Amino acid sequence: MIPTINSYFSGGGLMDIGLLQAGLQIGKSYEIDATCCSVQADNLGEHVHQADISEKLVTGDDCDGMVFTYPCTKYSTIADIHGTRTGDELFLHALRHLAIARPEVYAVENVPGMRAFPVVMEAMTQMPDYFVQVFCPIASSTWLPQRRDRLIIIGSRRRFNWRPPAHGKQIKLADIIEQEPRITMPKAVAKRMNGEYRDLPIISDPARGDIAPTCVAHYAKDKSTRLVADKRFPLGVRPYSVREYARLQGVPDWYQFNCSDTDAYRMIGNGVSVPVGEWLGREFQRYFGFEELH
Repeated sequence: MIPTINSYFSGGGLMDIGLLQAGLQIGKSYEIDATCCSVQADNLGEHVHQADISEKLVTGDDCDGMVFTYPCTKYSTIADIHGTRTGDELFLHALRHLAIARPEVYAVENVPGMRAFPVVMEAMTQMPDYFVQVFCPIASSTWLPQRRDRLIIIGSRRRFNWRPPAHGKQIKLADIIEQEPRITMPKAVAKRMNGEYRDLPIISDPARGDIAPTCVAHYAKDKSTRLVADKRFPLGVRPYSVREYARLQGVPDWYQFNCSDTDAYRMIGNGVSVPVGEWLGREFQRYFGFEELH
């Protein structure tokens, strides 16, 4: 029997894509944002439910495993700049669901900065009767041309030797570039290139084998911060298209973002790199004894 996983704070469904690609079944996927739910439903099925986890009861959520990708904004180092780097109560609602449902396995994904919050770490790693292993960093650059490090907590009811990702063939930046990218070129690109802003853009060149910086949720608001070298354009650089941004996160091309570009960039930047989800899913498969499904 294929293990069933429930996904919480699932956003645009990127973690779920990885879990599905690993051969798992998504029982229920919970997300508060209506646009994210619509995109998920269009691509992955009707198991997505629009819900506020802080108000949702646990009853009826039977599953073999739970995966929590609660928002990381207040755990990230960039939050220091804005004075918002404080703990976030959403982890308590993840803990509530976990403590009541007590699935066979669970996983938590967040930024490495979450380690700076001992209360959060204690809550998610000290559950009675669970054996817990923490992986940090899990680097998206293991698979993808993007710098993105994450913390992964895995807990199980029995002791198990969870394996870190194996290094395989990494997709190159040149591999994700579209032949005819659909982009807009904001005036801010030329201004930033000319030094009119405090910071110069981060330019990644596929010809040099560069990898892109971390995909961020606010990319649509200022595309001038992260550019790709492209001689086909007047300045020799341009922003990433939505599809290229999705490819940087490992999203397959069949996954369609039937929403505004602003929403698409946001849910891609907020998402979990798909290969991270697939690695986690394959480790769950090993635990449940279904390592080879093909």
